[in-house]
Amino acid sequence: MNFTELGLSTKLVTRLESLGLTTPTPIQEKAIPHALEQRDVLGIAQTGTGKTAAFSIPLVVALSKQNERVGAFGVRGLILSPTRELANQIVETLQGITSDLRIRLVVGGKSINVQQQQLSRGTDVLVATPGRLIDLLDRDAVSLDKTKFLVLDEADQMLDIGFAHALRRIAGALGKDRQTMMFSATMPKAIADLASGYLTNPVRVEVSQPGKVADKVSHAVHFVTKDDKKNLLISLLNKNKTGRSLVFARTKHGAERLMKQLEQTGFNAASIHGNKSQGQRDRAIANFRDGSVEILVATDVAARGIDIPDIEQVYNYDLPNVPENYVHRIGRTARAGRKGNAIAFCSAEEMSELRAIEKVLSIGIEVVGGTPWSDETAKRAKSAAKEATKNAAAARTEARRKKPRQTTKPAAGKSSAGKSSASKPSASKAGASKPSSNNRPPRGKRKRGPKREAA
Repeated sequence: MNFTELGLSTKLVTRLESLGLTTPTPIQEKAIPHALEQRDVLGIAQTGTGKTAAFSIPLVVALSKQNERVGAFGVRGLILSPTRELANQIVETLQGITSDLRIRLVVGGKSINVQQQQLSRGTDVLVATPGRLIDLLDRDAVSLDKTKFLVLDEADQMLDIGFAHALRRIAGALGKDRQTMMFSATMPKAIADLASGYLTNPVRVEVSQPGKVADKVSHAVHFVTKDDKKNLLISLLNKNKTGRSLVFARTKHGAERLMKQLEQTGFNAASIHGNKSQGQRDRAIANFRDGSVEILVATDVAARGIDIPDIEQVYNYDLPNVPENYVHRIGRTARAGRKGNAIAFCSAEEMSELRAIEKVLSIGIEVVGGTPWSDETAKRAKSAAKEATKNAAAARTEARRKKPRQTTKPAAGKSSAGKSSASKPSASKAGASKPSSNNRPPRGKRKRGPKREAA
């Protein structure tokens, strides 16, 4: 089957061919016809299967047919994405498919005032992360009551990273007369509940078992102590210098530290995580894409935000706490029919995470290094890791408590102007209280700025 047989116009097929899209993927073949019939669609497919085009194509077709304008701050079609990186790539796909629609991107890390100004003229397609969209709704800078098309992409990750409340608020701002498409790589109960609230009599299209990874991914695990992980990673990177490598760490500080260690060893590496500005994250991905950076160290913020076809190795330097995140991480390799390698490092305290991952995959991951940790060793290590985390948190709290407040005090017997304090009447004699030296409002009455979107 080709795109013409799906009922698309010659003009649109030509645009798709210019993007290298000549044959629909299974999820596109199953989802697009139902979406073109204006049915609600629930799509379940592993990452790297072409889900973005599966919802972008029918959205462009529907909006182009209606060819209507909305008023100030109005939105005709809304696409929600869990991460800034994925939102950027959705916009790139839409811009490749059509040049006739106004497409806007609103994500954290960018000027909300500029975004508000852009939306003031209305837009055809708005691609947004939930947190920033809530910020704009709070400012009355966007109106969704006339939105006719809604897409929730990677819905399971939006729930994983805490956007459930934001999604409920957004749902309340939308009108009832709309077509909705929801796509997810996994189908836990929470997604089924979310779907029941957003979708009306949906068609379910599924091209793989929920949680199943690409067939051409090769899985392997090394059992290694936490302290030896860095040396093992360096050794493996030296053996596999061809192609790009994506390394996942669990924490922002851990990712940044590992990136710097790789740079010190002579590798050309970059990192993306929640402590990076949006500009830094964009540059890191651009450099990784064009090959000027061969190793990208990331937290799960990048698990679904990177669409680079030729990533050959994905290293799980730290195993994820949520087993489904393993599926999303390794979905960055073996894309579009290519082969890829998923290499996991498992320390003693991570044995329970490894077993949870194997349960989700319904396979046993091949052991290529070390010996599986015994239950007793794993239990002791897990307990020690929890205790260390607890002690570290307590130490940070104690350090903050003991840290003296920095105040500016004049020298003994002198005022801040250098004159003798005896020459000035006291505040009580003057009948007025002395203002605070730092002009800060009283505790409990300080104005709070808007909450920032989670990375």
